[in-house]
Amino acid sequence: MEFWFSEYHAPDVKHSIRVNKNLYSQKSEYQQIDIFETPEFGKVLTLDGNVMLTERDEFIYDEMITHVPMSVHPKIEDVLVIGAGDGGVVKELTRYESIKRIDLVEMDPLVTEACRKFLPEIASKLDDERVKIYYDNALRFIRRKSSEYDLIIVDSTDPFGPSEGYFTREFYGICYNALRDDGIMVNQQGSPFYKHDAEAMKRCHKKIVNTFPISRVYQAHIPTYAAGYWLFGFASKKYHPVKDLDIERWKSLGLETNYYTPKLHVGSFCLPAYLERMLREVE
Repeated sequence: MEFWFSEYHAPDVKHSIRVNKNLYSQKSEYQQIDIFETPEFGKVLTLDGNVMLTERDEFIYDEMITHVPMSVHPKIEDVLVIGAGDGGVVKELTRYESIKRIDLVEMDPLVTEACRKFLPEIASKLDDERVKIYYDNALRFIRRKSSEYDLIIVDSTDPFGPSEGYFTREFYGICYNALRDDGIMVNQQGSPFYKHDAEAMKRCHKKIVNTFPISRVYQAHIPTYAAGYWLFGFASKKYHPVKDLDIERWKSLGLETNYYTPKLHVGSFCLPAYLERMLREVE
């Protein structure tokens, strides 16, 4: 008998992946956590039935949410990562020797525990000496911070359920206060293709636009996410994501990537017409 994992991307659309084996299944205080072994995408992490990452395409998401702000801001030393208990974002950040501190706030210790055991290639840098993990509610954690970080990466699940509080005007205001005067915040903003996701994306963007003086949306192709099309938000107190991109500085670091390039960086902010219209409605 074949075993397939299916995720609904919309009420009438679902994405299915054939599964060889269920490696891990646990109900935590917050959510259902599963890790599957699949023939096409390798190991797949799901939370409450939604794909968070796969070994096959994880690099796309983690590179785009990390290297875009890192190539713009000239001196990022202190970073706050919210969510991302799988360790993928941390893995990319630790490649930068200039970073002195990475604070990771994850609400669910079981996510980190499962990924350390079953996704060690992704979670291995959680043990980097610059990384400190806090198992806490991110809103409570950030409220205690003021002008402390150069970069905040919000790698939360979608704006429903446990992560809903990370998509509010209050949350973005707290992040603004926790950033230094030239700080940057990036976050995942979902897919604009299906109606339900598009409405959530617009609500999120409107709140960020009303909080930060510079706010732009950029895109990436991620096969296992809804419609294979995913958005990120770039919000800054000072730096423009394209005008302040320092290509030569980033290239001088000699970082080898599988998706991100400075040329792609510029192109990722060139959005399709229907998406530009959506964003104009709320700006």
